[in-house]
Amino acid sequence: MDISTRKVGAATIVDVVGDITLYNSPQVRKVLLDLIKDKKTPRVIVNLERVKYIDSAGVASLVEGLKVSRDQKSSFALFGLSRTAREVLELTRLIKVFEVYNTEEEALAGGAKTDASPAR
Repeated sequence: MDISTRKVGAATIVDVVGDITLYNSPQVRKVLLDLIKDKKTPRVIVNLERVKYIDSAGVASLVEGLKVSRDQKSSFALFGLSRTAREVLELTRLIKVFEVYNTEEEALAGGAKTDASPAR
């Protein structure tokens, strides 16, 4: 798995490549918490376009990122979910909890609006 970050305006996009599993979810967690808690990033957007599979530990890392972002009054969104990743979030009913977008452009635009209605 490979994780990189890039700034786009006020947002930071976290590009994840590879499966997010019990083995490597601590890396995802560390990057997310560093951006949200330490760097006080106002908007974190996780790019999951190149993630084919995510297990429960991976989902837990994303949920923790969302919780901490809410505590910090920042925003947190996901985009580019594979069919499998979307199914995992739908089965756990977390698809309704996260801001989920189809594309990076939608995720960036969604953070600019106060009444954004995420794509489902």
